[in-house]
Order: sequence, then C-alpha cells, then structure tokens
Amino acid sequence: MIHESAIIEPGASIGNNVQIGPWCYVGNDVEIGDGCVLHSHVVVKGPTKIGQQNEFYQFSSIGEDCQDKKYAGEKTELIIGDHNVFRECVTVHRGTVQDEGKTIIGSHNLFMNYVHIAHDCVIGDHNIFANNASTAGHVHVGDWVIMGGFAGAHQFCKIGSHSFAATGTLILKDIPPFVMASGFRAEPFGINTEGLKRRGFSKAQIQEIRRAYKTLYRKELRVEEALAELEPIAAEDENIAMFAEFIKQSNRGIIR
Repeated sequence: MIHESAIIEPGASIGNNVQIGPWCYVGNDVEIGDGCVLHSHVVVKGPTKIGQQNEFYQFSSIGEDCQDKKYAGEKTELIIGDHNVFRECVTVHRGTVQDEGKTIIGSHNLFMNYVHIAHDCVIGDHNIFANNASTAGHVHVGDWVIMGGFAGAHQFCKIGSHSFAATGTLILKDIPPFVMASGFRAEPFGINTEGLKRRGFSKAQIQEIRRAYKTLYRKELRVEEALAELEPIAAEDENIAMFAEFIKQSNRGIIR
C-alpha cells in the first residue's frame, strides 16, 4: 500500500508488499525490497539499496548526502540488508569516494531514536544502537554489538563483535571483541559475559575468553607480548583467534 500523499520518484524501484505511509519521499536510484514498511514522513534518497522486511519509523532520513566537507556530489551508495528496524529520527548517510564509496548496514539490527550512522560506516548483523548513539565516518562495527544511549565512536574506530559500550561512552580507540567499555574516554571493564550467555556461548568458551582478556589487560604485558602469549591458544580456539586477529589489525590502537 502506498499512501496518496507519498512522493515516489519515477527512478525508484519498489518491491512486493511494501507499505509507504503518508508524507514519505522516495527518491530516484532507490531500491526497496519486499515487505518493507515506511510508516510516515520517511525520506529515502539514493543511490540506496534496501533489502527485505525493513521497517522505518517517522522522520528517519535514509541515504542522504554525507556531512563530510570533502563531499562534492559524487554518486556514492548506501546498502542495507534485511530485517532492520530504524526508529524515529534515525539518520544514515551514504559513503564518500575517499573510502569505498559505500555505507553498509547488515541485517537484524535495531537503531533506536536519533541514532546517526555516518558516511562510509560498515555495520554488521544483530547490533543494537540505543537512543542517540552515533558513529562518525568510516567506523566499522562487528556483529552482536550493543551501543548504549549517547555512546559515540570517533571516525575510523573499529568495534569488535559481541562487545558492549555503556551509556555515554566516548570511543576514541578500537574496542576488541567481547569487551565491555565505559567512560568519557572508553576503558575496558571485563568481558560481556551476559551477552555471551544469551548467545549460547558455553561456560568453557566464556572462561577461555576471560583468560584471554586477563592476558591482555591484567598481566601488565605490552600488546605484542600479550599476542605472543595468546598465539598457541588462538591456533585452536576460533574465539581467541578472532580476538587476537582484531588486535593485530587495529590501526588506531585498542582501548587500554
């Protein structure tokens, strides 16, 4: 169903069983997949490709030009997966040619009121962004991450899978997988035990992750020394391998 007050530009592609409510605007070069819902006053501009069964609440702005002053109108993209929920006043911007030209959002994410996802961000699956959480440009977020209300990530930061950033956390360096972070300058506060339990991690797996965390943060080792100690464990444990590889690949450095 498309409400009579909605504006759909001729270059837009609308899938099956899509609901577009009153006063929505869908621009050219926008693809909306089957079963999506735009409740009302939603603006979608392109080039934007949206998968299936996504839900957009009122006053969300999707696929707008980015706020980077270097942006000069280049044709960049926003790509969104399936089964995401974008609550009121969420803003998501397209990419820039200074990066890959794409902002990418995976599937099964929840973006609560006033969340902002800036240009060139890459967001994985099953993440929760609480009210007013924001990512600056070029931020990468893994899977099953929780960003508390008003948490913010500086540009080019990476946030590892299964991590947790508490309310108001300011992320200036990378957060490794499984780690809980908090503070005006984010600091580590243990591992995300409750989150791991909810996702079916066994006691043995959680204990091994906790040992890896203590090696990195409690033994007063340099990062290189901690990685060397974790290397034989990582060779046999995929969770520790992910933990160690994230740290190795960090360009900004990890929170300490």
